[in-house]
Amino acid sequence: MSLFKARDWWSTVLGEKEEFDQGCLCLADVDNTGNGQDKIIVGSFMGYLRIFNPHPVKTGDGTQAEDLLLEVHLRDPILQVEVGKFVSGTEMLHLAVLHSRKLCVYSISGTLGNVEHGNQYQIKLMYEHNLQRTACNMTYGSFGGVKGRDLICIQSMDGMLMVFEQESYAFGRFLPGSLLPGPLAYSSRTDSFITVSSCRQVESYKYQVLAFATDADKRQETEQQKLGSGKRLVVDWTLNIGEQALDICIVSFNQSASSVFVLGERNFFCLKDNGQIRFMKKLDCSPSCFLPYCSVSEGTTNTLIGNHNNMLHIYQDVTLKWATQLPHIPVAVRVGCLHDLKGVIVTLSDDGHLQCSYLGTDPSLFQAPKVESRELHYDELDIELKELQKIIKDVNKSQGIWPTTEREDDLKVSAMVSPNFDSVSQATDVEVGTDLVPSVTVKVTLQNRLALQKAKLSVYVQPPLVLTCDQFTFEFMGIPRVIQCKFRLPLKLICLPGQPSKTASHKLTIDTNKSPVSLLSLFPGFANQSEDDQVNVMGFHFLGGSRVTLLASKTSQRYRIQSEQFEDLWLITNELIIRLQEYFEKQGIKDFACSFSGSMPLQEYFELIDHHFELRINGEKLEELLSERALQFRAIQRRLLTRFKDKTPAPLQHLDTLLDGTYKQVIALADAVEENQDNLFQSFTKLRSATHLVILLIGLWQKLSPDQVAILEAAFLPLQQDTQELGWEETVDAAISHLLKTCLSKSSKEQALNLSSQLNIPKDTSRLKKHITLLCDRLAKGGRLCLSTDAAAPQTIVMPGGCTAIPESDLEERSMEQDSTELFTNHKHLIVETPMPEVSPLQGVSE
Repeated sequence: MSLFKARDWWSTVLGEKEEFDQGCLCLADVDNTGNGQDKIIVGSFMGYLRIFNPHPVKTGDGTQAEDLLLEVHLRDPILQVEVGKFVSGTEMLHLAVLHSRKLCVYSISGTLGNVEHGNQYQIKLMYEHNLQRTACNMTYGSFGGVKGRDLICIQSMDGMLMVFEQESYAFGRFLPGSLLPGPLAYSSRTDSFITVSSCRQVESYKYQVLAFATDADKRQETEQQKLGSGKRLVVDWTLNIGEQALDICIVSFNQSASSVFVLGERNFFCLKDNGQIRFMKKLDCSPSCFLPYCSVSEGTTNTLIGNHNNMLHIYQDVTLKWATQLPHIPVAVRVGCLHDLKGVIVTLSDDGHLQCSYLGTDPSLFQAPKVESRELHYDELDIELKELQKIIKDVNKSQGIWPTTEREDDLKVSAMVSPNFDSVSQATDVEVGTDLVPSVTVKVTLQNRLALQKAKLSVYVQPPLVLTCDQFTFEFMGIPRVIQCKFRLPLKLICLPGQPSKTASHKLTIDTNKSPVSLLSLFPGFANQSEDDQVNVMGFHFLGGSRVTLLASKTSQRYRIQSEQFEDLWLITNELIIRLQEYFEKQGIKDFACSFSGSMPLQEYFELIDHHFELRINGEKLEELLSERALQFRAIQRRLLTRFKDKTPAPLQHLDTLLDGTYKQVIALADAVEENQDNLFQSFTKLRSATHLVILLIGLWQKLSPDQVAILEAAFLPLQQDTQELGWEETVDAAISHLLKTCLSKSSKEQALNLSSQLNIPKDTSRLKKHITLLCDRLAKGGRLCLSTDAAAPQTIVMPGGCTAIPESDLEERSMEQDSTELFTNHKHLIVETPMPEVSPLQGVSE
């Protein structure tokens, strides 16, 4: 950092939300006053052209109305502005404005004003050239040694140099091997164009060689070229600098020699006319712009270099002479004579901060005011201090750190789901197979009594549901808090009425303590009103093809849910229990309860776990194989590159064939990895649904409280998404093991066991499945879930005997299998009150 700041002489901010680059700034006597005073010409990507003539009353003044000579909107983005002798028949200066598809040359003139409004300035279009190619940048000069006029050379985005002799187009030439355009400059002493190619080398092309080379519109060899009338474009000299260039400047302060200055990404170079390095300097900070100018010392050159640390460095050749701070990051810097003040430094930032400054060490004129002296009464100060300490102590006792206002008084969050679907679906995938995917609008309302600080609303849905937007931020001020709001979405969003099925592979029976309710009243939107005899049978059709059938018994108090897919049972089962509870609450019946007395479907659940784990293992193998093939591909590339660079050509020995085959293998493996990731995502979604079903059945089976169900959900559903680094199997296994060794432990010895601190993907799922089985076994024998470790000790007294300790080796695991084979075959009929489960697939959280 520098101790000195650039002394602000005059500054302004251009427009609002406009963008600028290094070609957008120019200093010249554009109105041809002849008094040697420069004007500041600025063009923006928004198409605004502005000309300033600063006249600050005192140093540091902002812009005045009379400082802006001209402002005009040219509509097209302005890439670069230059001033020169661009009009034939006169040596007056004119303004050249480069647009992406057009070059315009204007005349700027002023008229003396006779009233207090001052002088008036006009802009007049002299001529324009419509470009056939998109322009990148331009340079100008006396190409070919012409006298009294300047020619313009424009470089296009595809590497073509287009030369204009004022009002007429001269010729166009493609630079050989051009891929991306670089900075462009013209050297009048050598009559050559200098640029930096995409190969990161400085290249010089003679103007005469460009003029007599093959025309750019005739890239193919013609008969005249074969006869020797045309010439091939040949580079004059090249120099590899090993980095991309930001800008090029040609400095010639005498006729004997000139220097080529190139600003790179990490260094800046000074070259001779023939491309030899005169000197180079490694920069400590990333540069943003530079400008070489004359030095007072003979044979040296001063260079202004701006960087991204808001600094402006002044070098004399390679020696740092001065460093000063700027209020912005400059993208363009110029030096000129403004208001009879020579050497004014003009900088422009990319967001439009234009500043005229000078270097100096003027001291600050601020002086601290004198403090009035008064006598201090220490006794009175002690009394006042004790009173303040007492007030602070009383406040801390009564209120604590945060205000005592209730959370609900500060912020309320409510959500309302639209009763109808959107007329035009907002889903990204409008169709899933033959089914149309609907969308529904959820209106979330935030009511706050106090001002809040950056209230953020986050919305989460369970796959495969998706959101159009999941983050909302509101700018307020206040104390941070967290409020949650949960709501249910309509079942029709992912489910449609379907035909019932009499047969199914998977069936569940839910017992109740009340008479069966008509399914037409529970699911009014899914009933076929024409079939009155089907009031006890209802079919559901999921988007994607799966079907679920719901049956209500006519004689007993039971409901059966059946489907071909095990994971599809959860949503309808959960929805049935919720709607039954809502129905009986409306009837005023408070003792309604559901129960599950069937065998726990762990075998079907374990099949989904095995399938998900198999996809994870397959993904690891595919990624490992893809890494090997990519390594092989790069090795073949290096060998081929060595062969191609060899001066003595050698046979490729089928390396090109091997490269092509390896490339095809890499593409095939990448497609396989992507396909496996899609399958893994679908498998994880099915596993989550099956896990919700298992938790629901355990809660009904063992009469678990809401807190105990929440512990099960935290253990079985710890991840919102599955990754190779942290998967569902090892995370759930660690959580269940913790429960078995704490609240469900058999003895204090098990509680003393430590779990592994690292979670790694297991070899197989046998350990996880045995732990899940053991968890259900201990719940069946009286175990209860809790988070407090102190509450785990009495469990050993209440639990009936026969509970097996957690296996700590493969031998103990095998000995445990015999005791667990008779689990879940015949259970006593239980009726358990179930709390309202969390079924909403969408929840909003604001913080």
